[in-house]
Amino acid sequence: SLRLQPFHQTDIPDLGDFALQPAGRDAAGSLKCRISRHSRGMDGSRYPTYYLHLERDDGKRSFLLAARKRKRSSTSNYLISCDPTDLSRRGEGYVGKLRANFLGTAFTVFDSGLSPKKLTAAKSPEAGGSWLGITYETNVLGFRGPRKMTVVLPAMLEAEEGDCVRRLKRREMSHLMELHNRTPVWNEETQSYVLNFSWSGDSSVGFKNFQIVRDNDVRPNISDDLFTMDFAYPLCPLQAFGIALSSFDSKLACE
Repeated sequence: SLRLQPFHQTDIPDLGDFALQPAGRDAAGSLKCRISRHSRGMDGSRYPTYYLHLERDDGKRSFLLAARKRKRSSTSNYLISCDPTDLSRRGEGYVGKLRANFLGTAFTVFDSGLSPKKLTAAKSPEAGGSWLGITYETNVLGFRGPRKMTVVLPAMLEAEEGDCVRRLKRREMSHLMELHNRTPVWNEETQSYVLNFSWSGDSSVGFKNFQIVRDNDVRPNISDDLFTMDFAYPLCPLQAFGIALSSFDSKLACE
């Protein structure tokens, strides 16, 4: 079976290949990124465009991925590309998409399904597979608290054919890895629920401030349209970006 090779910051890969490469297992493999949201899309539409940049060790930023919400879709559907000038499904930079169900409680990340060389842990959309599944439940702390989130992704070796979200609902977890957002703890001093973001002074809890971890084992937003996103093994950039995009999307059953 085909294996994914972990990516390290010292590498300078092709963006399309990089999007599907997991971060390295060691501490050096953890990637710090920034997401900027442009409220008006490239075509002047009301749908925002999102840009993901890698924060490099030398202080510079490198563009990684961009995403836009598709028009006239029955459910939320985001196109993800490594070409910021062409966010179309037919564009050469198209690497994947994020698709939601009607209520916005379940999301699936697919790759482009166009390049057999890029098919590793997951199957192509045409084959019925996915790179990531995300489900949301009602807020655990009331209106201002974070939604309960579960993330499932294929194991690093080739997984059985089948959609991640569908298999999660059926609890068919063979070859799947399950992650959850960390539950905040009550702080007597501030009289509020907080999370320990060790890399940031902000410990507040909200829709856009969450941490995803394994049971046995993204930084908060900086401003209204600027967010930080850190991720590590076993996530790849496409998966991590998909999780972030899903957190921005409206959720009728969870608000």
